[in-house]
Amino acid sequence: MSELSFDEQLEQGEVEIPSTLPVLPLKETVVFPQSVSPLAIGQERSVKLVDDVVAGERMLALVTVRNPDADPPGWDDLYEVGTAAVVHKMIRVPDGSLRILVQGVGRIRLERRVQDDPYLVGEFAEVADVVEETPELEALTRSVQNEFGRLISLVPYLPAELELAAANVDDPSALSHLVVSTLRLKTEEKQRLLEEPNVAARLREILAILGRELEVVELGSKIQSQVQSEMEKGQREFFLRQQLKAIQEELGEGDEQQAELAELRERIEEKNLPEEARKAADRELARLEKLPPAAAEYGVIRTYLDWILSLPWTEATEDNLDLEHARQVLDEDHYDLEKVKERILEYLAVSKLKNDLSGPILCFVGPPGVGKTSLGQSIARTTGRKFVRISVGGVRDEAEIRGHRRTYIGAMPGTIIRSLRDAESRNPVLLIDEIDKMGADFRGDPASAMLEVLDPEQNKHFRDHYLDLPFDLSKVLFICTANQLETIPSPLLDRVDVIQLSGYTEDEKLGIARKYLVPKQLEAHGLKPEQVTIGDDVLRLVTREYTREAGVRNLERRIADLCRKAAREIAEGTSERVEIDEARARGWLGPRRFPADPRKRTADPGVATGLAYTPVGGDVLFIEATAYPGKGRLTITGQLGEVMQESAQAALSWVRAHAGELGVPEDWFTEHDVHIHVPAGAVPKDGPSAGITIATAIASLVLDAPVAEDVGMTGEITLTGQVLPIGGVREKVLAAQRAGLKRIVVPRENEPDLEELPEETREELEFILVDSIGEVFDVALGGGKSARPQARPGAERQAALPSV
Repeated sequence: MSELSFDEQLEQGEVEIPSTLPVLPLKETVVFPQSVSPLAIGQERSVKLVDDVVAGERMLALVTVRNPDADPPGWDDLYEVGTAAVVHKMIRVPDGSLRILVQGVGRIRLERRVQDDPYLVGEFAEVADVVEETPELEALTRSVQNEFGRLISLVPYLPAELELAAANVDDPSALSHLVVSTLRLKTEEKQRLLEEPNVAARLREILAILGRELEVVELGSKIQSQVQSEMEKGQREFFLRQQLKAIQEELGEGDEQQAELAELRERIEEKNLPEEARKAADRELARLEKLPPAAAEYGVIRTYLDWILSLPWTEATEDNLDLEHARQVLDEDHYDLEKVKERILEYLAVSKLKNDLSGPILCFVGPPGVGKTSLGQSIARTTGRKFVRISVGGVRDEAEIRGHRRTYIGAMPGTIIRSLRDAESRNPVLLIDEIDKMGADFRGDPASAMLEVLDPEQNKHFRDHYLDLPFDLSKVLFICTANQLETIPSPLLDRVDVIQLSGYTEDEKLGIARKYLVPKQLEAHGLKPEQVTIGDDVLRLVTREYTREAGVRNLERRIADLCRKAAREIAEGTSERVEIDEARARGWLGPRRFPADPRKRTADPGVATGLAYTPVGGDVLFIEATAYPGKGRLTITGQLGEVMQESAQAALSWVRAHAGELGVPEDWFTEHDVHIHVPAGAVPKDGPSAGITIATAIASLVLDAPVAEDVGMTGEITLTGQVLPIGGVREKVLAAQRAGLKRIVVPRENEPDLEELPEETREELEFILVDSIGEVFDVALGGGKSARPQARPGAERQAALPSV
């Protein structure tokens, strides 16, 4: 059949509906016979269906989905009755979706499911209309036309041309389809009308729906007229209030508004405001005097004036720059941290000579629990300034920093201005906590807003969106804290002076627990020092077997556990004095959380102990290698990043290139696949510093020689076998010390970093400095305690190979 004859049949309503049709599921849409509807097609299988239909006879079945949440909908999610339709036009959108124009042909019912893939195809039977030419049907038709015409005149979304179109429709069934397809009804109602074959019953139900819609529209018009009258009443009340105000002034009777305005005027006079702020306050007060208290703007202006008058524009505290007092306070509040204390004292000394406590903005960076926030409190106590802390971790809205403009309902200043209001001083110590955890989304980038706050050259005229006035932040002593530098934007990092705080050694933790944590927890649990005794041996036990962290937070929690147990015994009267020894501590704290010696992991060949740096401190990393018959492929697992995977490739390449010199058969790698795994697979890992550890694990595997159990190593490997320097030496070494390792292999170029280590750590551990991977193998696989001399980088050094 030609396309022309098909269109002619469609116009005459004589199209023959095929028994088998592809099914296009519709969500919250019902298409009726004799109606034209636009549809948006987005699902992949629906796009395929439409393409096939347009290429064929252009007919398909439109069936509404019962459950809109079904994705993709199946047979059980569809109604049984739908509409056979013809696709008139198709437009392909650049995003891959389609826009089609369909015309309903006839009502159909699903008889049999034919196929599910690539789209639904079913066998359908045509459902004919049941029409009985009776006077009742004629009356229903005219009533529907009249009621529909009334509704069109009242509803703005229905065009006036529809009334003429409905009046010219003689067929009752076509009239019902026209009316229902243009009304905004629920999907269930439309589907129920589609499934109704009796035209008279369908018109009767449509007449009830039109009556309901007319009632709703008329009620809305009534409400609108009431609102209009209320607005006129409000305007009348405004004029009456103005007349009443004039009468009160004539009678000399003051009111509350006048008293409030007089109070505001007096506060503005008493407040020593800067010139620009004074002009803004006078201008807003003049506006306020012209407004009635009932006006919406009155409260907005009143709140704005309160904010201006509550800010410390000129109020400041006097700085205490006594360096001896500063040293005493820092020593009282913090154990050790000598380099950090020295840096703070230098900062205060420069401020004393300048007689101005301003300059670079300090940023304390280190693992959780090492005392970053408490250092800020100590600086405030040292200088005699007010201390205010704000946390920007998770902040994604720029308005949190700069404030909201006054045009918004509920607008308020940003957290910087609010903090200064709370401090009641223009020169407090303002601690910005967790600055590395700020985010960004469609509401703006708070890190960019923080650039102006932390720039001494710009923050003299910081302008909050709510105040819209310049406020001088140059006298504020800003201190930032962060766990890592990588997530801080570079422009923001450029504005701060970074001070690194590393993790504590066991002796440092012991001193902190003895001096600070135990007295603090005894007081928190209502205990006196003479009632509970916790010895150094118990504190060392808790540190080694129940905590493994860079800071001391978990150590404090375990001490709190012991204090609770002791408090219960004393409260129950079991004993008057509790002395906690190792046995009692183990009984109260339960099985140890961390093994005392993890070095047994390297007992088998193919396992090497590496050292890693994390935002919460250093950690020990076990790298495992195994082999099985194959063709020389490399498998890497353990959720490793791209840099670490490339280090593994470089390590394997070096070992393969020097297989003969290592004593490994040259065809070993061509006959075996190598698998490298780093346990704790749920934790992402990345970085180049595991290169020599991976190479050692592979060499241990192919030589069938276990790695020395007391050796930990870190360093980047090159294809020529050189060992390059890495970062985070202090954190990695402290992690090795906590794990019980005795010898640490580090790149020779990191030798200056060893000077930063605590003295007891340098005495307890043996550090082996290496330049090449051969020296690493000497120590890890050969059992030696020192590296064999090697030439400096060049042909001779690369030719020197380990003897293992």
